Amino acid sequence: MRSFGKLTWVEFKLFLREPFGFFFTLIFPLMMLFIFGSIYGNEPMEVFGGRGTMDISVPAYTAMIIAISGLMNITITLSTYRENGILRRLRTTPVSPLAVLVAQLVVIFIVTLLGMALLLIAAVAVYHVQIIGNPFSMLTGFTYCCLCFFPIGLILAGIMPTARSANIVGLVLLYPMMFFSGAGYPRELLPASVKGVGTYLPLTYVVNLLRGLWFGDSWAAHTADVLVLLGIMAAGVLVAVLTFRWE
Repeated sequence: MRSFGKLTWVEFKLFLREPFGFFFTLIFPLMMLFIFGSIYGNEPMEVFGGRGTMDISVPAYTAMIIAISGLMNITITLSTYRENGILRRLRTTPVSPLAVLVAQLVVIFIVTLLGMALLLIAAVAVYHVQIIGNPFSMLTGFTYCCLCFFPIGLILAGIMPTARSANIVGLVLLYPMMFFSGAGYPRELLPASVKGVGTYLPLTYVVNLLRGLWFGDSWAAHTADVLVLLGIMAAGVLVAVLTFRWE
């Protein structure tokens, strides 16, 4: 356990030295908050049921942070490790390659949680967003969504031949998913055809669950979202195990 803690700490420091992951996880969501907040403000709007644009958008932005971590950070980091032979060399040491994977996922989760915390602090301080839901339920939902979405990154890390290709594919998947799911733009303002596309995207169910818990819904009210995400996690883990390569 002590060696795992040291390994996790090393991985955390390495992540902070990587400007790409640091920017997109911690800074980019804040940029989205301030850009759209400066345009729309947070005045109550009928289309949002009397809530403001930022009230609606901030929980969706937390889903966006999860997507960035899953599709970009995990994919690029593990692809780089494999391409540079780091995972192969670790197999000849007492350090288990599995421990490296788990440590990496722990670090990504911590940074994702930090990104969410920074976003919430800024949103409350600047736009006075309403947080109605139970904090423990919201944190549980956030953790559950991370566990369900991160396996997608493991799949990409396994099938992409290089870190560069992983980066490109991750971006190609991330941006359409962000805007079709409602993570980057409120679903209430999207055309019906776009909403229809969103029903086939995993991130849509992350947005639905996090927004619901944010506004005080019970888990039972989002049974469909929970079950879909559970299915995505089960399928994702299975495919990740079958496709992941150490070298």
